[in-house]
Amino acid sequence: MKAASSLFGAASAVFLSLCVVFSGSVAVQLASVSSAQAAVVSRIDVRGNERVESDTIRDYIGIRPGVSFNSSAIDEAVKRLFSTNLFSEVQINQRGSVLVVVVAEYQIVNQVIFQGNRKIKDAQLASAVQLQPRGSFSEATMQADIGAVEAAYSRIGRDDARVTAYTQDLGGGRVNVIFEITEGGRTKIASINFVGNNAYRDGRLQDIIQTKKSNFLSFLSRKDVFDEAQLRVDEELLRRFYYNRGYADFQIISSSADLDETENKYTITFTVDEGERYTFGSIEIDSTIPGVDAQSLERLVETRSGDTYSASDVEDTLVAITERLAGQGYPFAQVTPRGDRDFVNRTISVLYTIDQGPRAYIERIEIRGNTKTRDFVIRREFDVSEGDAFNQVLIQQARKRLEALDFFASVDISTAQGSGPDQVILIVDVEDKSTGEFSIGAGYATGNTPTSGFLLEAGVSERNFLGRGQAIRLSVSGGSSARDYMISFTEPYFLGRRVSAGFDIFRQTRSYTNYTSTVTGGTVRLGLPITEHLSTTFAYNLAVESYAYSAACDANGDGIADAGCAIAAPIVTAVTTQSPWTKSSISATLTYSTIDNIQDPRNGLHATFTTEFAGIFGNARFIKVSGRANYYKTLSEELDLVGVLVAGGGHVQALGVPLRVFDYNQSTTRIIRGFAHNGIGPFDTATGEHLGGATYFHASAEMQFPLPLLPKSFGLRGAVFADAATVYGNALATAAGTTMAWRASVGASVIWASPFGPLRVDYAIPVARTATDTVQNFNFGISTRF
Repeated sequence: MKAASSLFGAASAVFLSLCVVFSGSVAVQLASVSSAQAAVVSRIDVRGNERVESDTIRDYIGIRPGVSFNSSAIDEAVKRLFSTNLFSEVQINQRGSVLVVVVAEYQIVNQVIFQGNRKIKDAQLASAVQLQPRGSFSEATMQADIGAVEAAYSRIGRDDARVTAYTQDLGGGRVNVIFEITEGGRTKIASINFVGNNAYRDGRLQDIIQTKKSNFLSFLSRKDVFDEAQLRVDEELLRRFYYNRGYADFQIISSSADLDETENKYTITFTVDEGERYTFGSIEIDSTIPGVDAQSLERLVETRSGDTYSASDVEDTLVAITERLAGQGYPFAQVTPRGDRDFVNRTISVLYTIDQGPRAYIERIEIRGNTKTRDFVIRREFDVSEGDAFNQVLIQQARKRLEALDFFASVDISTAQGSGPDQVILIVDVEDKSTGEFSIGAGYATGNTPTSGFLLEAGVSERNFLGRGQAIRLSVSGGSSARDYMISFTEPYFLGRRVSAGFDIFRQTRSYTNYTSTVTGGTVRLGLPITEHLSTTFAYNLAVESYAYSAACDANGDGIADAGCAIAAPIVTAVTTQSPWTKSSISATLTYSTIDNIQDPRNGLHATFTTEFAGIFGNARFIKVSGRANYYKTLSEELDLVGVLVAGGGHVQALGVPLRVFDYNQSTTRIIRGFAHNGIGPFDTATGEHLGGATYFHASAEMQFPLPLLPKSFGLRGAVFADAATVYGNALATAAGTTMAWRASVGASVIWASPFGPLRVDYAIPVARTATDTVQNFNFGISTRF
């Protein structure tokens, strides 16, 4: 028992001793931690810095001698020093009463040099990389910049470009950063294929998307560049195309781009499921808001029972009803379309339900990402502002307007919770894109006018001048017998209203066989939208016209036509007694347009009616009216056939002063093909020159179709047409052939959507003419649709 008791006592003594030792150790550690958490130093020692002053570093860390600090203060000091981007390494340690700060400074970039680049200029690459002269160098940033340079080359179709980078040590902590670039060949698009499409051929769908197959002119448009983001845009374009043509169940199963590295070409494939084609069934409006008469809103409905289903018509109806209700004092009204599919009859009945939406207000509109475009240019596209009721339909309408400006590469509108439960912050994210353009072009036009033959044009334009949304253009053009100079400016929001205002200043010179003309003038215009499809333009026009005999007709320069100079008597009068001639007029133009695509119209009507009154002051006294309507209709979606009907006419009436020969209407290829410019109508009895007529009418029927055996990417289409026109009425003393006589022609055309603009070649054969008409079968020039 004693032995056991002794053993127990010894064990107890050892245990108590260990407890004392352990408790002492813990006490020391706790004291140490407490000391670290509330320390005071007498001095801060900075080491490793070469360019940055020690006092500057001491200011950054925020710890002061004689003032207590803790470990959190040290962590914050380290973060502050790293955030300056001046240091690659930072260590802060306490050694007794001294706080030691050890830093390693980043090297400073002296120059960023690009070598081997020919397709992209240095300035463009410099804006793409993060490393900049006089900035800090970082290996991680240099590696990221390699990717940025490769991405810049990918955007111009050079996916196999390779970039390496290294530094050149200049001493004193300075380096040059050098990017070595191997541009490689241009990556092209070999083909664009569609799988699962039955209603529309591949060629028709290729017209819809923006990505195009490579051809020999692709270097001008650069639309054969594969881009993942563009592929998403093309998918959306296909969805809209099908949704607006009855295919409400359309889906894109997949889209892929396969690169053949040996050929350096992409094959793009869209796999789609078209679904069934629907028409509209019954269309109804139901309102749960007291005071809202659903029947009074029916005339705003764009959808009609029996018509082919169209998502855009449903959307237009939503916008129209929402705007009307907001104007009637129901800002929180929420219009919801509810579709009921009838799979047997393939119809979709639509019920527009009007409910009282949640009461939410726009606290503020926050605009981000606009480096060029000013905030007010973006804000004015919204029909709502701070403090107004939040309405999702009007917000989406604003997004469409912003996209239509074509100022931005992307537009995204999102919302965030405001300061209160009924407050919404509207966040508008945009990405500016280049809106300036410098163009040089050349062309050739047939005919017997001064603007025939080879033509050259150079122009500078900016659609978003100084980021204010204004458009400005300067252009110079001409050929062997013509010179044109013009400057144009347009303010799309005059006085803060959705009204455009602008001016044009021009000078035109023309050299004819026996005389020359010079016209100098300008126009001040004002454009007002009336409805979505109807607009009007008012303008004041001032022009001074001067005429003189050419050297061929007045060799000695005495202002008198030489003997044997065959020139029509009215022109002699204009040259000798009516020069210079001042015309001061006001004009008004009414435009109605439902065209689906202004660049490639296939459905819709575009009509204009213009009235011009000359006589405010100056020599001219007349009133002139003219009108023209172009109707487009897709005859066969499968065969891609488009029919075009054109009709127009005009009349000029003298007001107290006889009309000059230059005031009469003249025929052009826009009126009738197969005849020369001013090649039909009244003529001079002595020389046979056509003098123009007081009245004209014209009509045309055309069918456009894809050219067989040619890739769609070439942008070539064919057409067959029939034209009819008459120009008659002339009060000049020497005029003959002034009675109405119809001319007609038939022919064929090749239309090219070229990178220089729409061009067309027409070959027409007159089938009804008079002996005095001037025939011109072949015509080549710029295609003016409207």
